[in-house]
Amino acid sequence: MNFKTVFALFLMFFAISKLYAQDNDPIIEEIVENVVANQTEDYDYTELTERLNYYRKHPINLNKTSKGQLQELIFLNPLQINAFFDHIATNGLLISDLELQSIDGFDLQTIKTLLHFAHINMPSGFENFSFKRLFADGTHDLLIRYSRYLETQKGFTIPADAGKSRYLGTPDRVLTRYRFNFSNNIQFSLNIDKDAGEQFWNKQHGPDFVSGSLFIRDYKNFKKIAVGDYALQFGQGLTLWSGLGFGKGADVFAVAKQDLGLRAYTSSNEYSFFRGLATQYHFWRFDFTPFVSYNKLDAGTDLNPITNAEDISSLLETGLHRTATELKNRRRVSQLVYGGNLAYNNRKLSLGLTAYQSYYSEGFALGSSLYNQFDFSGKQLANVGFNYSYTLRNTYFFGEVAHSLGYGLAYINGIISSLSPNVAAVFFHRNYQKNYYSFYNQGIGESSTAVNEKGFYAGLQIKPNKKFAVDFYTDLFKFPWLKFGVDAPSSGYDLLAQFNYMPNKTTRFTLRYKHQNKQKNLASVGFTNTIGSENKSNYRAEVQYQISKAIALRNRIEMVQYQLEQSTGKYGFLIYQDVAYSPLSSKWSGNMRLSLFDTDGFDARIYAYESDVLYGFSIPGFQNQGLRFYGNLRYQLKRGVDIWLKYSFTQYADAETVGSGLDEIAGDSRSEGKVQLRFQF
Repeated sequence: MNFKTVFALFLMFFAISKLYAQDNDPIIEEIVENVVANQTEDYDYTELTERLNYYRKHPINLNKTSKGQLQELIFLNPLQINAFFDHIATNGLLISDLELQSIDGFDLQTIKTLLHFAHINMPSGFENFSFKRLFADGTHDLLIRYSRYLETQKGFTIPADAGKSRYLGTPDRVLTRYRFNFSNNIQFSLNIDKDAGEQFWNKQHGPDFVSGSLFIRDYKNFKKIAVGDYALQFGQGLTLWSGLGFGKGADVFAVAKQDLGLRAYTSSNEYSFFRGLATQYHFWRFDFTPFVSYNKLDAGTDLNPITNAEDISSLLETGLHRTATELKNRRRVSQLVYGGNLAYNNRKLSLGLTAYQSYYSEGFALGSSLYNQFDFSGKQLANVGFNYSYTLRNTYFFGEVAHSLGYGLAYINGIISSLSPNVAAVFFHRNYQKNYYSFYNQGIGESSTAVNEKGFYAGLQIKPNKKFAVDFYTDLFKFPWLKFGVDAPSSGYDLLAQFNYMPNKTTRFTLRYKHQNKQKNLASVGFTNTIGSENKSNYRAEVQYQISKAIALRNRIEMVQYQLEQSTGKYGFLIYQDVAYSPLSSKWSGNMRLSLFDTDGFDARIYAYESDVLYGFSIPGFQNQGLRFYGNLRYQLKRGVDIWLKYSFTQYADAETVGSGLDEIAGDSRSEGKVQLRFQF
């Protein structure tokens, strides 16, 4: 590593830190880090950041809110939400924010976080609605984001006549995002997205990705109406859950999914959403949500030698259409899905029944490997599921059973219990059979889908006083059948412990330990593979503190230890410094970070959340040795017009190239520039 480069960046970092202000909300960043599990840099979580940023600007009216709206905040657990509505039912509407302190389970940190997104007696609803008011009082939000790597990647240098795979488009990434909102009851959204390497305009398909929806809330008995792109989230995610979902994380209660039902789909992720029409109709204590969707999906196909037809080998989730092969697989398969959910709700008890049918224009091929022998094959699939939740005093019961008709079952049952005012616990067990199939399946577990897994999870949260908090979970799991890279039934465990100490309102210390033990194939010696233990431990220490009303600092160090049986251990560390300068009123704002990392390659990589431009999201993975710097800058040109700039730079030690394949860059560094314009009117 070039010492002069490191030293110069440190000097620049601290010399200009006072010129910057923190733009992305630290409260939102903390929420995201606590609920996002198995962080990776290739998934877009902007759906969550956009939702939280929306409620920062348009706070929830706590006297007119619903269970579903509070569930959207993610950080409130089911016991807290039930306690909130019990308080309203017993004492009437809230009069003051101070009244929140009298609600069971609402500690000061929870109240402080909630009041970032909610107030009392904010205007809402269809009261006195008219089309004149719709256009006069509605708000418009247009955002245009441009970004690209500043170095040239290999895929853009290959000549068209070389006969090799290459990127057909430009290195620019462009996102155009438009939102219209009227009193949180009428929302229209439109996304047009082009990834790096894709063409701005394809003669056959037009823009690479276009997503739009009209979403209406609380119109008479119609609680929700969606036209265009939408997501459906029911129960615990076994039968039907599309769009954004979360797994195991530092928030131990997030494992109990809080179904949001019908939602507008506003993410730029190009997978896991429905396109068509859906509504949620309320009558007595029931809600009925029928839906129909027709969409075309990216898929890889293989020629069936028997039928001479194209069979689906895999559904592709990346949304990338840069090369001739990726374009060939674009929107390759047609999908028709229709069905419904019938839910019964009162204050303590919720029951739900979901059923739907999926049709595909091509059949799914059965994989040739042994671990694929229980994969789904065919053109159509029917799914049914039943979910429940019930609150009894200080205990919340939840669960779901799902069945793919003609195939297997999956079920989960659990409880969250407030054992005392300072201690709460969560337990659940799960059993996902190896021949259970659902194309919209995001059940909690070690795997990304609820299939071929059994497990038991136990979590504990202790808050002895206002200053201390301890979160802990352990998860035991096993896989009854083979998996990719594991040629035998296997098992493992996962545990996390996090300690928080807040000596005052402006200082927080955090310690975290995470360990995972799994089994995978070892290096083959003979004709058969043997499996062995894979262990990975992460250690984190962090401190956040304010040195004045305007200046806040954050320091983090994270270390990793990786060991595969019969192999040499691998190690790594990441250390970074954040500086936030927040003036009371200024047209300028921003943030910046300098990181140093040293790891023994891919197995010892470390992920870290990064601030980005508004609604942006970044979780890069750090491996090998180097440094990374980024800075965000925002300037308000005039009221309703803002511009964001981001620059990031990563330099690797002793590297001749960065990246691999068509993404490869010659040299030891990679930098990215980003510009974002936002117009509000």
